[in-house]
Amino acid sequence: MTTISGIRPRALVRASGGPRYVVALAVDALGTGLLRPFLLLYGVTVLRLSAPVTGAAMTVGIVAGLGCMPAVGRWLDRGARSTVVAASMLVRVLGVALLLAAPAGCVWLFATAALFLGIGNQAWPAAHATLVATVAQGRERDTALAGARALRNAALGVGALLAAVCLAGGTTALRALAAVTALAYLAAAALAWSVHVHARPATGAPAKARHDEPAPRMLDLFAANVVYVFCLNVPEVALPLVLVTQLHASPVWSAAVFVLNTALVVTLQVPVTVLMSRFSRRAVLAFSGVVLAASYLGFLAAGSLGPGWGAPAMVAVSVVCTVGEIIYAGSATALVTALAPAHVLGRALARFQLSTGFGLAVSPAVITTLAPRGPAALWGSLAAATLLSAAGVATEKDQGTRLARSPRCPASR
Repeated sequence: MTTISGIRPRALVRASGGPRYVVALAVDALGTGLLRPFLLLYGVTVLRLSAPVTGAAMTVGIVAGLGCMPAVGRWLDRGARSTVVAASMLVRVLGVALLLAAPAGCVWLFATAALFLGIGNQAWPAAHATLVATVAQGRERDTALAGARALRNAALGVGALLAAVCLAGGTTALRALAAVTALAYLAAAALAWSVHVHARPATGAPAKARHDEPAPRMLDLFAANVVYVFCLNVPEVALPLVLVTQLHASPVWSAAVFVLNTALVVTLQVPVTVLMSRFSRRAVLAFSGVVLAASYLGFLAAGSLGPGWGAPAMVAVSVVCTVGEIIYAGSATALVTALAPAHVLGRALARFQLSTGFGLAVSPAVITTLAPRGPAALWGSLAAATLLSAAGVATEKDQGTRLARSPRCPASR
């Protein structure tokens, strides 16, 4: 039978939560792709809000959504798995419903909708990773997490493409997109809930330890992750900004970076993750920081070529950045999952997502502040901060972070 990087497709689907759950992931990502890139346009075009007000409302909603993560972590550690995943999808149904109900000029309803969408978007990664860690172990778990990311990127890309095609319809089309998104989230929630994955909370830890925070070494990992996650906004924020404002290149180059990034993640996420599985997760995560820092210095060198060759050179270097992103994404969540004791797995993943969300929230402001100060300020600062974070990751020592792991919470369906 044909295998995917050494793992049979049926085994990979089973490790990912089963066929219905995989379909739920695809439908959920498709719905997010339909709406997320155009939420700002919805506020400006449909609700007639100014761009600064719309952007501020979106930022406040997303940042406020991070406040739900401690509660999500506790809920997961009580044994909930598919229920939390379904809830993260249902809360976005409510957010889209508020978008559809909001009259023109209503800022508070738009901000509330952004809050519910933010809660769902922030809660989903931790809930999904905990579910996969419950049904799969070791190499299959890491590959399943990588496969879900590839699937999600593909569905997000398809959703964004469909939404772009529909934009010609104006206000009516944007409302229709929102309605279709709500239906997609609702269908995905029903499918995710139907798999009925739960876990019996671990009983081997002392009573006091059940309420402990994740190990202190993980706090260093979370801090490093805030810097690492900047790489996710390089193709969407940093490169378009540099290409258009500094190199005066056509927006086509920015689109090429985004398409190339998506295609590489979809095709390489699983095989690269499996290839790196022969090394410790911590070493791989540190190596990803070196690759990312090298790409930032590559962007600095490419920008010095000027308007003629600068743009194509930037696109070429973006391949290196995407490879670093792929290695980072394939090792970071896997490392947290491997390090976290069973009784705080949900809280550890929730805190990891909190650091990810915080990094994604602040990175556009940091990038747009550094960029006007010159290429050296932007790319040099990113490279230095990422190398420093990689060094911090590498210097920590863990027991048994390779593929063989101790048993997790037993799963029940």
